[in-house]
Amino acid sequence: MDRVSSFDEPLKKLLGGATAKVMAEHLDLHTVGDLLHHYPRRYEERGKLTALADLPLDEHVTVVAQVADARILMFNNGRGKRLEVTLTDGSGRLQLVFFGHGVHKPHKELLPGRQAMFAGKVSVFNRKMQLAHPTYQLLDASDADEATEAVDAFAGRLLPIYPACKQLDSWRIAKAVDAVLPSAQDAVDPLPAALREGRGFTPLPEALLKVHRPQTKADIEDAKARLKWDEAFVLQVALARRRYADTQLPAVARRPVADGLLDAFDAKLPFTLTEGQQKVSKEIFDDLATEHPMHRLLQGEVGSGKTMVALRAMLTVVDAGGQAALLAPTEVLAQQHHRSITEMMGELAEGGMLGGSDQGTKVVLLTGSMGMAARRQALLDLVTGEAGIVIGTHALIEDKVQFHDLGLVVVDEQHRFGVEQRDALRSKGKQPPHLLVMTATPIPRTVAMTVFGDLETSVLDQLPAGRSPIASHVVPAKDKPHFLARAWERVAEEVENGHQAYVVCPRIGDDAEEAEGKKKGKAKKAAPEEDPEKRPPLAVLEIADELRKGALAGLGVEVLHGRMHPDEKDDVMRRFAAGDVDVLVATTVIEVGVNVPNATAMVIMDADRFGVSQLHQLRGRVGRGSAPGLCLLVSEAHEASPARARLSAVAATLDGFELSRIDLEQRREGDVLGQAQSGVRSSLRMLTVIDDEEVIAAAREEAVAVVAADPELEHLPELRTVLAALLDKDREEYLDKG
Repeated sequence: MDRVSSFDEPLKKLLGGATAKVMAEHLDLHTVGDLLHHYPRRYEERGKLTALADLPLDEHVTVVAQVADARILMFNNGRGKRLEVTLTDGSGRLQLVFFGHGVHKPHKELLPGRQAMFAGKVSVFNRKMQLAHPTYQLLDASDADEATEAVDAFAGRLLPIYPACKQLDSWRIAKAVDAVLPSAQDAVDPLPAALREGRGFTPLPEALLKVHRPQTKADIEDAKARLKWDEAFVLQVALARRRYADTQLPAVARRPVADGLLDAFDAKLPFTLTEGQQKVSKEIFDDLATEHPMHRLLQGEVGSGKTMVALRAMLTVVDAGGQAALLAPTEVLAQQHHRSITEMMGELAEGGMLGGSDQGTKVVLLTGSMGMAARRQALLDLVTGEAGIVIGTHALIEDKVQFHDLGLVVVDEQHRFGVEQRDALRSKGKQPPHLLVMTATPIPRTVAMTVFGDLETSVLDQLPAGRSPIASHVVPAKDKPHFLARAWERVAEEVENGHQAYVVCPRIGDDAEEAEGKKKGKAKKAAPEEDPEKRPPLAVLEIADELRKGALAGLGVEVLHGRMHPDEKDDVMRRFAAGDVDVLVATTVIEVGVNVPNATAMVIMDADRFGVSQLHQLRGRVGRGSAPGLCLLVSEAHEASPARARLSAVAATLDGFELSRIDLEQRREGDVLGQAQSGVRSSLRMLTVIDDEEVIAAAREEAVAVVAADPELEHLPELRTVLAALLDKDREEYLDKG
């Protein structure tokens, strides 16, 4: 068998169909290589009992503990039997419970003094932690052959505890790993020999043995250091090759023109650009002036002036004879951008029109819901080059849309677009256009290096002068209902002072939504009041109705959500922006790009149902003028819950980078990287983007050097093989389109 193929061997050949099926369906493990890269989550020491006091609720756990006592209880007038077993480990106690016919075997085996491994889901019953019907394996029953074997296998060893599932316990996974461990000898080592020796890494086959069957804690550290490095390095090589390939693509250099549209625009600006805006603009102009496509990520806090920087880049491209397209994730946002850009440009946005400037250009909007006549005109303006700037939703990507000379694509809120969509728009240029990706979601440096590793990064970290601070407070609606009443009073006070407010809810609450929920089997019955987690999230239509009749009676209260007709949405937004609506009750459609400087207060209902970054985005909609902003995070979550801790973190700081770090720590990589990045994300097993910043930074440096010296990796066939395995078809496409 050659060196690669034993890793590609299907698991069912070695483990049998039933086990392989469970592994494939529930753990996404299909081959020997997959299982060898399914690393233990932690290790237990034989004889040293797990701290039962620290068990997490609602998680599938594995514990090693001793039976303190066991007794059978009858219920249902003697018709039902229940076996209750109490475990101890010196730090705490845990109850096991078995019912019905399932009590006989454990009753004979789980005798006081016995030690065993137990696996199950932790729940609470009568205020006590318990495992119901756990599976278990005795570790010290010398009279049973299997138990003796278990004792021999585990004596004096570190027990690996694997990420498991209900259908397959940790120790069954351990047995399966034993069956495939000999194949670890066939591991293809991706690291160039000089790099491996220079950094003193353990050889890969040895690292795999050590991570699964460590003799000492030092073995675990050795293995982890090596395996983390591999993941970081292979990923960074893939990204470095992508960046290298981009530098080989042709693009039209777009250089600033003296006395053109940009100079005319700058001359009429009523303020000076911040130092940050000037620095970032220079980075972008330098990129645009080169003959290969710019690929730049522009990160900036809400309100840091990203749109201004992007607009100046677009004007430069128009000056140089090209066209620029701004792609927004929603119609509301596309319309908002169109409105604010045409307002900023004034007569410069009316090129070719009566009263327009000679230096001007046409700025057109293109969305799916436009009328046929307006749409036809917009398409005509694009193909003739009459329109230098187009702002639109994914309607820009359709086949019918043709450009005269597309020179720059600006993508707003990148994480909402699949890579295919970005790619489709980029393919509309005669040569690849320059690409500027904007995000208001602050991204920790490590995530920027992994997820957006194929983009150069610019950060706008200072707010323009005149932006006001935002005060944020958590409103515990359940514990202190009078706090919620006070929140509505504060909203009324803001309106009385001539300002406006947002109220944000997680759900719309219309019939279509309910029907959709039923169709997908999601319709929830309202549970007893005492459990806010079980009741459906609060809804826009219901809350708006309550406010009109109650706390905010007499004020102009309107609703905005994604299922309204686009014209209706636009009408509400226009009236809110004009100050004709006092309070806007909305879903997260207002999360990005909505700019109403007179809105000073925001109340977020069921705030614990939103992520940290999303709350930060929403909050950025207030305090955009000279008056200070107020954000109230309403929650029924219990004071000691993680949800409340998250809200307190948001209330405590306005630093988006700090919050994105907290967000990442709480969610780990799970859903931080977004759908478009899923290919790469799933290759991270040992590496944690948040904790391993040094590893990622060092691996990036090495990867850049390796690719610069040998772009095709001709002298590193093993690295090429591992890359090919990592970048299966989907992932290769992800990197190609990134």
